[in-house]
Amino acid sequence: MTIQYSLAHLTVLGCPTPEMVYIAARASYDYVSPRLIYMGLPGEPNYALADNPAMLRQTKRALSETGVKVHDIELARIYDDMHPTKYLPAMEVAAELGAKAVLSSIWTENINYAKEKYAKICELAQPFGLTVDLEYVPISSINNLAKAVDVLRAAKQKNSGLLIDMHHFHRAGDRVEDLDLLPREWFHFIHLCDASAEVPRDRAEMTRILREERLYVGDGGIDVADILRHIPTKIYSIELPNLAQAKAIGYAEHAFRCIESAKRYIAKHGLENNSH
Repeated sequence: MTIQYSLAHLTVLGCPTPEMVYIAARASYDYVSPRLIYMGLPGEPNYALADNPAMLRQTKRALSETGVKVHDIELARIYDDMHPTKYLPAMEVAAELGAKAVLSSIWTENINYAKEKYAKICELAQPFGLTVDLEYVPISSINNLAKAVDVLRAAKQKNSGLLIDMHHFHRAGDRVEDLDLLPREWFHFIHLCDASAEVPRDRAEMTRILREERLYVGDGGIDVADILRHIPTKIYSIELPNLAQAKAIGYAEHAFRCIESAKRYIAKHGLENNSH
């Protein structure tokens, strides 16, 4: 399978979904990975297309005109006192746009509760033909590979998935050998980026880097190639927020440099034809 690339929401954080599609098309991405679930974070734009019929129409037009497809949507967060059914409108729109997956992460310390809610989200997504791919994040309660695997094994859902982010894998200190022990069907796509080799000990600095200062693949200290060699999927969603770069050169140029640097890195390390 040839590697296919998706442009992730955080890489072009300030772009409405239709604009994101056009940017992706100009830079030769195959997919986009938009945030269609509003999280209500300070200063975060609301791109929930289920609540914005005009923007939904514009997004459909952009997809039709460019041939770009939607791969996955985000973010089905699991937190205390949440109701999985709140994600149904976004799932309906995702299916309408031809998406394949919903990204999820866990932000509660009640792990048994989290396992139950994750399984429920999977059940809700199943009729739409969507996988629910769990991403562990170093600043969340499920912050390493082992904890994420525990959730997936407990859920026992046919449409569950595991999302490996290069930054998060490195920060967690996970081992590539452990990826080989996991079901191959769990791997639907990955988050591609790079970052400094040094792992911040301060939570605030860790948060700042993961949200604002990730690096083009090959420009940091993560052995991205070694991680990719242990993951069977060929869908690479580039999640590479770098606010300084985006401000200096604009989102379109930043998105272009993201995919070009990734392609150079993949070619340099002979990963295009890597088999698992």
